[in-house]
Amino acid sequence: MLMAGKRLAVFSIREGKGGSIWVRAGSAFVNKDGSLNVLLDVLPLDGKLHVREAAEKRDTAAGGRFAGDGGAEAGVGGHS
Repeated sequence: MLMAGKRLAVFSIREGKGGSIWVRAGSAFVNKDGSLNVLLDVLPLDGKLHVREAAEKRDTAAGGRFAGDGGAEAGVGGHS
């Protein structure tokens, strides 16, 4: 549920030979009126962005397909 003050993660999802690659493109924040402020660090090549609730940061030493700011999300396919 989107509530005021909620932090969201913004991704650009690129299709690669081995599957989907999620690139962290920025963050978004929910305002009191339910609108969003979106802060982008990069621009998507295909013009598409994926916004989802931000997860707690975790150590990505185990690997994964996420390319971004330290692994707030895992690269899972099927979302675009």
